[in-house]
Amino acid sequence: MNLNVLPLAVTMMAGPQIISAIILVTADRAVRVSLAFLCGVLAATVAGVAVARGLAGLLGGAPQGTAPGGGPVARIVEAVLVALLVVLAIRSFLGRRTAEPPRWLAELMGAAPRQALRTGLLVILLMPSDIIVMLTVGVHLQRTGMRLPAAAPFVAATVLIAALPLLAYLLFHRRAVNAMPKVRDWMNANSWLVNIIAYLIFIVLIVG
Repeated sequence: MNLNVLPLAVTMMAGPQIISAIILVTADRAVRVSLAFLCGVLAATVAGVAVARGLAGLLGGAPQGTAPGGGPVARIVEAVLVALLVVLAIRSFLGRRTAEPPRWLAELMGAAPRQALRTGLLVILLMPSDIIVMLTVGVHLQRTGMRLPAAAPFVAATVLIAALPLLAYLLFHRRAVNAMPKVRDWMNANSWLVNIIAYLIFIVLIVG
């Protein structure tokens, strides 16, 4: 897979996704619930990219190299993705003063492994930004003629980023416990800015 796609793994976890991972390492049974969360993220990312690759294969025609530009349908899909990203960025900016984190984030403090697993699945499969990322990866795979295994670096990078709070917890336990709530609060207060940055990265990668 083209390494230009790998930065999308960062944006996959921007917003409530990484905040969920941070909250879980400050909860009881931090290691168990965090591992369950990572399993959910892994399963959801693999499934999402597989579906996106399948849709791109059905709609995109021939891969890049056999048809200039990847086919007219692929170009339309890319244009629609860019338009959606622009709308989402404008919406995030206009709603910056009233933006609040979802209520379910507060419930993660007492999450059991099963709930953490479900959260890992849902924060990937139900987040519009992540759906757009996986569609972008699917279109990229189709245009370059690659199959699903080629997305392994993207999937691995996504899971690694999701695991950063847990790794910090394991390596720097006391400092991490003190620092994570501050990081969580900042991201809660500036979630609109995090989202806009993510959308701009998407647009640059799609257009490029």
